[in-house]
Amino acid sequence: MSSSADSGARETVDRLFERRVEPVNQLLANAENVARTCHAMARRFHEGGKLVVFGNGGASTDAQHVAVEFVHPVIVGKRALPAVSLTSDVATVTGVATGSGEGLDEVFAHQIRHLADPGDIALGISTDGDCANVLRGLDESAGRGLLTVGLVGGDGGAVAASGVDHVLIAHAWDPRVVKEVHVTMYHILWELVHVFLEQPSALTPEAAV
Repeated sequence: MSSSADSGARETVDRLFERRVEPVNQLLANAENVARTCHAMARRFHEGGKLVVFGNGGASTDAQHVAVEFVHPVIVGKRALPAVSLTSDVATVTGVATGSGEGLDEVFAHQIRHLADPGDIALGISTDGDCANVLRGLDESAGRGLLTVGLVGGDGGAVAASGVDHVLIAHAWDPRVVKEVHVTMYHILWELVHVFLEQPSALTPEAAV
């Protein structure tokens, strides 16, 4: 390989890593918001609520990943917490999506109306923050009294502008990078929620982060 080709390869590698470093640095800079989100989630779990997670495409498998980690912790000795992914039931998702008067935009909102309780937590995942059914799911959740959390990318899109209780943004436009940061984010959510639950005195309204 020529020296110029070798130099070009190194520059490409550097750019690939740079695209991933800055969103993670911004996540670190936003640590207080992440901690506040986890504290609010832990309070809902402490009071008997469950986590309801949803997203489209690749985010649908992220929703399932989040749910199973809460229900079946991979770290021995950690408390299992109630969580459900609204993308797991293919019959319900496709039934609502093709149903008369409902459609794809309602696949999550419909399930929330029938499965969620006011004390629950709704976590909507969207790579660009503009998924209509994720937005509808969060809107329906807010109207029913759930704590709402948006895990989004880009500039946050419609989700960030919708009045969701807590918005966590992976500041990147490359959907691959967004998804990589999202995995880090929801692992941090899981870990900090357990930190707060292990300190019940930190879960009173007066002890908010």
